[in-house]
Amino acid sequence: MTDALKRLSDEGVAIWLDDLSRKRITSGNLAELIDQQHVVGVTTNPAIFQKAISGGEGYEQQLADLAARRVTVDEAIRMITTADVRDAADILRPVFDATEGQDGRVSIEVDPRLAHDTAATVAEAKQLAWLVDRPNTLIKIPATKAGLPAITEVIGKGISVNVTLIFSLERYREVMDAYLAGLEKAKAAGLDLSKIHSVASFFVSRVDSEIDKRLDGIGTDEAKQLKGKAALANARLAYEAFEEVFSSDRWAALDKAQANKQRPLWASTGVKDPAYKDTLYVVDLVAPGTVNTMPEATLEATADHGVVAGDTVRGTYEQSRAELEAVAKLGISYDDVVQLLEDEGVEKFEASWNDLLKSTEAELQRLAPAED
Repeated sequence: MTDALKRLSDEGVAIWLDDLSRKRITSGNLAELIDQQHVVGVTTNPAIFQKAISGGEGYEQQLADLAARRVTVDEAIRMITTADVRDAADILRPVFDATEGQDGRVSIEVDPRLAHDTAATVAEAKQLAWLVDRPNTLIKIPATKAGLPAITEVIGKGISVNVTLIFSLERYREVMDAYLAGLEKAKAAGLDLSKIHSVASFFVSRVDSEIDKRLDGIGTDEAKQLKGKAALANARLAYEAFEEVFSSDRWAALDKAQANKQRPLWASTGVKDPAYKDTLYVVDLVAPGTVNTMPEATLEATADHGVVAGDTVRGTYEQSRAELEAVAKLGISYDDVVQLLEDEGVEKFEASWNDLLKSTEAELQRLAPAED
């Protein structure tokens, strides 16, 4: 075992685990990862909860209690998921305290069916923050057009946010703008900006999956040479945008008021193509002030054989721009790709949530007490 994870942390990359289940909490596994693998945060999403709860282990008693109370399936899922997030937040609380709120965070997502409804997203974010009731929670809001004003509103109320499903550079700039607008609202309301945190989850591997498929369709040598390059180029240019926005005059005024930068978070960092090294979206995206949320397999691969060779982002911007331009010259539309990925991302989370509703409803019916 190398200590690549420690080196990654030393380079300014916060290591978060992209997974949560009750078994991981109760077995001591999460505490072990924090203690031994430099994990300082946890992200969840509807697909992760669907897998955990459908797997069943550790949820039987709570499901039986919920069935006895004859709660709706929506309420049951919220009670189960917020219980897991609350417990994980308690385990991570020492990290939260030691990093003054920067890390030690657990993310929970608004109902994905609300992704295109601003008012409902805001209401759900407030409800989730109240239900979990832990200062080290991040409420996940998707970076859809309807999500942008919701981000501003929720940040303006002093609730910390993880903005998810960001694929495009233009949308990422809109997300940062929404965050700054939220901080300005919070400041005007007299809130303590030092207590408000945010990350912007920029999705990585799915960009390669979609663009590589189109490059394969073109099939020329030039197209093949561009495979596996677009996702890193896109993420690296996102970091360039982050540096620009958080060195602006607008930011300086908020910085004086003790506001926190919205850190870029690299999401979807598990490699989908076995032809690529399994640590690609970790070791090639090292930059200070970032977060990398990893599935456990990627975390283990990085710990086992990851080679962390310092900053692999700054200094790559011209090359990154050239690579995306080369892809565009082959007739692959960047705007088309990123919009497709956003739409698919929302649809996949909604499908996972619907699967979770169905499987939980079946369990509630099975466990329901007999009618008198």
